[in-house]
Amino acid sequence: MTPFGARLREIRKARGMTLKSMAAAIGVSPAYLSALEHGRRGRPTWDLLQRIIGHLNIIWDEAEELERLADLSHPRIVIDTEGLSPKATELANRLGERIRTLDEGTLDRLIEIVGKR
Repeated sequence: MTPFGARLREIRKARGMTLKSMAAAIGVSPAYLSALEHGRRGRPTWDLLQRIIGHLNIIWDEAEELERLADLSHPRIVIDTEGLSPKATELANRLGERIRTLDEGTLDRLIEIVGKR
């Protein structure tokens, strides 16, 4: 699941919306919306993101947060280390190999180190 998908699902459920009703309202199939929530689809287009924000009736900070999460939610990221140091390439490769095994605490520390928070 992506950060965007998790937040979208959380907001949708908090508002008591079914997947089917929301999908119809924003003009996508329920299967597509489910895939978006579960991270099996890439980031939504700007147009779709605006339809989602409008349908959920969210404004300002919450809308900006959803947009920020969409930017961070590409489920298949490629890291280009060409021209970087050998250590940078090693780090990218080690992270790619081990990311599935890292616990939440370790992920939080890594996110803090790279400057999210």
